Amino acid sequence: MNIQELAAAYESATNEFLAIATSVAENKLDVNDGENWSSRQVIHHCADSEAQSYARLRRLVAEPNPVIQGYDEGLWAKDATLGYTTLPVENSIAVFKAVRAASLDIIKRLTPDQLELKGTHTEAGEYSLKRWLETYTRHGNDHAEQIKKNLAL
Repeated sequence: MNIQELAAAYESATNEFLAIATSVAENKLDVNDGENWSSRQVIHHCADSEAQSYARLRRLVAEPNPVIQGYDEGLWAKDATLGYTTLPVENSIAVFKAVRAASLDIIKRLTPDQLELKGTHTEAGEYSLKRWLETYTRHGNDHAEQIKKNLAL
C-alpha cells in the first residue's frame, strides 16, 4: 500500500471507532460478558493508548533509534484513579478524536522511506514506523468490534 492508502485505512479505522463509541447509550456503557472490558473501559483504554501512540509516532519520525516505552494496559484499566470503570467517556472520546486527527496529519506527510524508520520497543524489540501504523490502524478496528460485541449482549 502507498502512503495515501495507509492514511485512508487509518482514517477509516478512526471513523469506525468514533461512530461506535459515540453511539453507546449511557445505560450500555458498563455491559460486558464478564471476561472482557466494558465499552466504557474500552473507550478509556483507547484514549490512553492513542496518547501513547501520539508520542511514539513523533519519536519514530524525529529521533534516531528512539526507545518506545511499553506500558501495562491491564494495570491502567484496574487503577481506580484512572477511572476506567467510573469516569464519563466524553473526554476520552475527545482525546481519541484529537490525537488520531493530529497523527493523521503526520501520516499524510510521510515518505515511503520513513516507514522503515525504527526504534526499540521496551517489550516488543525492534519497532518500525510501518509497524506502528499497522498496529494503530488495527487497534481502532479491533476495539470497535469489541464495543459492538458488548452492545449485542
